Amino acid sequence: MPQKPRRVTLRDIATETGLSTAAVSYALRGLQVPEETQLRVREAADRLGYQVDPIARALASGRTGYVGVLCGSLGDIWQQGIAAALGRELLHVNRHALIVDASNDPVVEGSLASQLVDQRVDALIVLPVDPGATHWKAIAERTVLVSIGDGIPNAATAAEVVFDNEAAVYGALNQLLRAGHRNIAVLTPGGMATPDRPAEVVVQRFAEEFGVTATLHTSPHDLERASGVARDILTAGDRPTAFFCLADSMAYGVYAAARELGLSVPGDISVLGYDDNPVSALLTPPLSSYRWPIEELVSSVVDRTVRAIEEDRRSRRKVLTPVAQLRESVAPPFGLNGR
Repeated sequence: MPQKPRRVTLRDIATETGLSTAAVSYALRGLQVPEETQLRVREAADRLGYQVDPIARALASGRTGYVGVLCGSLGDIWQQGIAAALGRELLHVNRHALIVDASNDPVVEGSLASQLVDQRVDALIVLPVDPGATHWKAIAERTVLVSIGDGIPNAATAAEVVFDNEAAVYGALNQLLRAGHRNIAVLTPGGMATPDRPAEVVVQRFAEEFGVTATLHTSPHDLERASGVARDILTAGDRPTAFFCLADSMAYGVYAAARELGLSVPGDISVLGYDDNPVSALLTPPLSSYRWPIEELVSSVVDRTVRAIEEDRRSRRKVLTPVAQLRESVAPPFGLNGR
């Protein structure tokens, strides 16, 4: 059985260059030695095939180079894109993302967050399922905690890049009201309301203010189950004339259910999404939605995460505002304006 090759060590490089192991270590890290010495040491390290031992580096520095990215649900196409973009941006700053999926379950979310901290991630970036959960306080005490989308009110987060959900939800419902809709179904990924995720609160306030019917329905992100939720709503009594979906992935389920039931969009029902996935513009008809500034979001999150890791700096909350993308999926209810 062939023997495993011996790992090249700092002592081997020291022997090759005639320097002490301490000088070699400093040179590889670019510290306290002339540039000429640094160059000589790096050339020797490359020649000998030296590789940094990540465990030894973590023990010496207290950092692993890994950042956890905990997504609420990777069944949501938008979250898939955010996770991938965060992974790429973290690589640009010499860090690696460990991306995990909470499956839209607060219990799973708490368990995965603890596991990532146990693996000594340098930071945890989270798109929370339940921002008000009690586990966040302990997580923030053990690692750098950065929140996307929703603030975490009971934990000392290092940074929060949140969405102006109140203005966006209110604007979306107003758009449907102006089109003439007074019976609106709202699909949401969760049933909990928090100070920073006010969708449910805003929906109820809007309904009371304008005297419309706006009912909340919990929906998964995946196509099959989202279409099942929409199908149940469309086949029940007092069918809504419009759907407002708090993720485009849920809106795709409404399209599928409508097609299955022989209903047309927007002839029989209007549909409005929320995160403007690129696929949404390719539907028939194209889905009206709200676009969030993704590049700004990702760069802001990574910048704040790195500063918190390296400088122990907490950042002020950053609030992002979406832009409405009006397409052909919203029209007056059947019977209005000559329809």
